[in-house]
Amino acid sequence: MSSHLFTPIRLGGVDMSNRIAVSAMCQYSATDGCATDWHMIHLGGLAMSGAGLLVLEATAVEQAGRITHGCLGLYSDANEAALAPVIAACRQHGQARLGIQLAHAGRKGSAQRPWEGGRALGPDEAPWETFAPSPLSHGEGWHTPTEMTRADMERVRDAHVAAAHRAERLGFDLVEVHAAHGYLLHEFLSPIANQREDAFGGSLENRMRFPLEVVKAVRAVWPTHRALGIRITGSDWVEGGITPDEAATFAVRLKVEGVDFACVSSGAVSATAIPKVEPGYQVPFAAHVRARAGLPVRAVGMITTPEQAETIIAEGQADMVALARGFLDNPRWGFHAAQTLGVEIPYPAQYERAAPKLWPGAQRAQNK
Repeated sequence: MSSHLFTPIRLGGVDMSNRIAVSAMCQYSATDGCATDWHMIHLGGLAMSGAGLLVLEATAVEQAGRITHGCLGLYSDANEAALAPVIAACRQHGQARLGIQLAHAGRKGSAQRPWEGGRALGPDEAPWETFAPSPLSHGEGWHTPTEMTRADMERVRDAHVAAAHRAERLGFDLVEVHAAHGYLLHEFLSPIANQREDAFGGSLENRMRFPLEVVKAVRAVWPTHRALGIRITGSDWVEGGITPDEAATFAVRLKVEGVDFACVSSGAVSATAIPKVEPGYQVPFAAHVRARAGLPVRAVGMITTPEQAETIIAEGQADMVALARGFLDNPRWGFHAAQTLGVEIPYPAQYERAAPKLWPGAQRAQNK
C-alpha cells in the first residue's frame, strides 16, 4: 500500500524520509539555557520515533529572550557545549533529521514555568527586563515591556545570526525562525502588539520589516545545502489581528528571501485570544498560505491520527504535518502510523524485534 504521508520530501538541501515532524515543544528544563539530562532522554527517544524530522524546542537567541528560567538557549559557549552531546546522540542512534527553532520571547518572557503557574515572574523570582515593539503588556498581570529601539532590534537580529552559526557548528540540518505564538517577531507582525508610529509599525509592509530583516540576516549565513524555515501565524484569533491573507502575503515575501518552508500555526499574541480548537483547526491556514504563496508548508494543530495526517497530505493541504502532544502521548507515533497505513519503515536495530514483520503482537497491541 502506498502512502502520501510516507513519501520522501526535500526542503532546501535536506531530504527527509517522510512528511512527519515532531513539533518544537518547550520543556522548561534547561539551566541558564543549557541542555540537561532531560533533553538527552526526551530528544533521544523522539529521534527514534519514526518521524522524518525532529525540531528542538523554542531556543532563545539571547538570555532575555527566554520565556522562563528553564528555557533552552543558544546564546553562549556553555549552551552550545551542553547541547553538543545531545545532538550527537540523536544523530548516532536516531533516524530523524534534526532542526532547531530559534526564538525570542519578547513581552511573553520573564514568566514562570507552566507548572509554577505560567504567569509573569514576581519580584522574588529573579525577573528580567522584557522587550517588545510597543510598551504593551501581554495581558493583565504581565510585565510592561520596554519599547525596542533600533539598537535593540540590531542586537536581536545579530543574536539570531550568532545562534544560527552555533546551530551550524552543532550540525543541525534545519533552522526554523520562530515568528508565531505571540513571541517577539510575531509581536512585530501583529497590530495587536505593535502600535509603533515609525517605519516598523502601522501598515503590514512596515510590520513585516523587522521579521524580514531577521530572516534575511539568518539566510545570509545559513548554508543553502541545509534548510531554512519559519513558523508563522495564520490568524491572531483576535479582532483587528493578523488574518490568513496577511499571513499569505508575509509568506510570499519570505519565499523571495529564500525561506524553504513555513510552519503555519495561530494565536497566542494576546491573553484574550480564544481559538476554536478542534481536530485540524489550523490546517486551513496552512492550506491558504500554500495556495497563495507557493511555499512548502507544514500543518500543525490537533493532528492526531494517521488517517487524518494522510488525508492532509493527499489532498494537498500541506506538504508536511507536525505533532507535539501526540508524540508525548505516543513516542512511537511514526512507526504506528506506518503500520496503520500499511507501510514498512526501518526500525532501530535494537527495536526490530517489535516490528510487525517479526512480532505477531504488534497488530494486537495497536488494536487494544
